Amino acid sequence: MKQARAILHGNGDLQRTLVVVFLRGGADGLALMPAVGDDDYHRARPFTAVSKAAAIKLDERFGLNPLMNALEPTVKEGALTAVHCVGLPPKDATHSHFEAQDLMEHGGHAGGGWLGRFLRFREQAVGGALSAVALGQAVPESLRGAPSATAMQSLNDFSFSGGDKFVQSLEQLYARQTGVFGVRSRDTFNALGRIRELHSKEYSPANGADYGGDRFARELRLAAQLIKARVGVEAITVNLGGWDTHLSQGPLISPLMRRLANGLAAFRRDLGTAMRQTSVVVMTEFGRRVSENSALGTDHGRGGAMYVLGGDGAEGRVIADWPGLKRDALVGPGDLPVTTDYRDVLIPVLRRHAPDADMARVFPGHEAKPFGQAAESA
Repeated sequence: MKQARAILHGNGDLQRTLVVVFLRGGADGLALMPAVGDDDYHRARPFTAVSKAAAIKLDERFGLNPLMNALEPTVKEGALTAVHCVGLPPKDATHSHFEAQDLMEHGGHAGGGWLGRFLRFREQAVGGALSAVALGQAVPESLRGAPSATAMQSLNDFSFSGGDKFVQSLEQLYARQTGVFGVRSRDTFNALGRIRELHSKEYSPANGADYGGDRFARELRLAAQLIKARVGVEAITVNLGGWDTHLSQGPLISPLMRRLANGLAAFRRDLGTAMRQTSVVVMTEFGRRVSENSALGTDHGRGGAMYVLGGDGAEGRVIADWPGLKRDALVGPGDLPVTTDYRDVLIPVLRRHAPDADMARVFPGHEAKPFGQAAESA
């Protein structure tokens, strides 16, 4: 049996899981991943810049914001790829949150979402009941068109209200179904059984992982619980909002950066060896203006930052086709240009999870460029 098929049918014991974290509001890439080795960065942000001494070193030019120090072990273990100057291509340039999120989640101008198309356009693409899970109140645009997608805020959201006898009756009713319908019904009841097992005992994160009590942490905790329970989950989406920091950026963004880093670090620690089959992508609709404004905030920009976390040795780089921060290198009213299309970051991650997926259908109209070969922080 091919692994791609085993991912989709049965108990998911061979599955890979992709977790997509979307930072809604336009997260400032120069705050998350400051260019501490570029003198022009410090000139552009005299009051809000991070010092080179304080930053967690990524390479000679870039550092991780010190408020994200929970990820320092991930950096040292080579399990983090950090990408700068990444975002929507120039033809789709916009400073509108709604337009940028829409374009990015659709993967361009195609119908449906890029993640939904990825789950659909593969060999034997018949998703189980929990193959795609949106942690929150609604399924995001990126999952539109998936064979199956479920929004949940807790395990209680995935259950039948009729009790065990009702479920058993339904299971007997559909037991003799064949074809795709039979596969889906069996996957659904299999997932229900495993969810019932999760309900029967309190979840204890492994390896001393401490998630904390904020909503983002709780959602990542639930993500880890679903992955380790082998319910067949292939894709999980999580949102962390509040990144639109036009004024007083420091006080607004500081707790968000801590939440982001603490949650990701706890998730990685909790999964342990299961991270070898798990990838986490952190993305946002656009970055912020290079210069801080008079209210000590930053306005909407273009190029931003992305992170990829994993555990199979495919990470551990800083990738940035860096133009510098002098005025003639910027675009528009002072934005960092996009030198890496976000889709070129996603494509190698998706290929790790399903080598047979047709990327021309996942991102129609996009001509993929080799990612990271000539742009490793050069």
